[in-house]
Amino acid sequence: MTENSERIIRTGVPALEEMLGDKINVLDDGFVRVVDYMGSDESIVQAARVSYGKGTKQVSQDRGLIRYLLRNRHTTPFEMCELKLHIRVPMDCWRQWIRHRTANVNEYSTRYSVAIDAMRKTQPDEWRLQSELNKQGSLGSMDNTIGKALTQEEDNFHNACKQLYEQRLDQGVAREQARKDLPLCTYTEAYWKIDLHNLLHFLSLRMDHHAQYEIREYATAIGEKIVAKWLPLTWEAFQDYRINAMSLSGPEVILIGLLVKGEKEEAFSKAREMGWFTGGDLKPGREARELATKLDRLGLKAPW
Repeated sequence: MTENSERIIRTGVPALEEMLGDKINVLDDGFVRVVDYMGSDESIVQAARVSYGKGTKQVSQDRGLIRYLLRNRHTTPFEMCELKLHIRVPMDCWRQWIRHRTANVNEYSTRYSVAIDAMRKTQPDEWRLQSELNKQGSLGSMDNTIGKALTQEEDNFHNACKQLYEQRLDQGVAREQARKDLPLCTYTEAYWKIDLHNLLHFLSLRMDHHAQYEIREYATAIGEKIVAKWLPLTWEAFQDYRINAMSLSGPEVILIGLLVKGEKEEAFSKAREMGWFTGGDLKPGREARELATKLDRLGLKAPW
């Protein structure tokens, strides 16, 4: 060490060290596992205080600072922590995952290697109905009798696709072309490295109940089984200020203010002025339905 240098001790988290490389099973044949990580709750505090020392001496002070940072969206200290995962995920789910363009990614290539011999299977009670209100979502489940037939058809299709793919390879067709008819339920694998700020954003979107079930299962596994052990103070704050919190728009604040004062008719009239209802029968639009859900959480009732 030189005269002007200061010894730095790398932060380690025993709870995460113990699970390095361990597979956390997701869906029927998927998994996530920690390959490497950098930083801890202490690293966030250290960065916020622009110090190489231990920062505050009491955990309660560290907790208070982390909660302040997350509550007020001071994001850069959270970028000091990084997580690298090895994941196995169905391709249709991976398409949603890869839209989060804030990570470093290296994916298994079916151009160089034979495709992973696993496909996501749907159990008879897992078939979901299309939501009539949300074009990109589902609501409710199919009848189990219909589900059994759908699962059998799916199984037949998977076997046919697998047989066709293997037949092409046996006949000498290039892997890059033989793969073209593999279904989206085929599993792929990737290494995914992301900083904590962007990871929390990913989790806030993909753990939400509006997210598709499959990717929600992965997000929940990452959040509850990895991040919660890695960064317990940050995870607590994240639960309080993101997952279990709600945001209110300017119009929603106005309407809630009117409802709290007991001015229900005025609130209904104001919502109509803002274009929250459609058609001659004044059917509630998306914003009206969303506010009704928030009001229910607050123990209030929408006047429509």
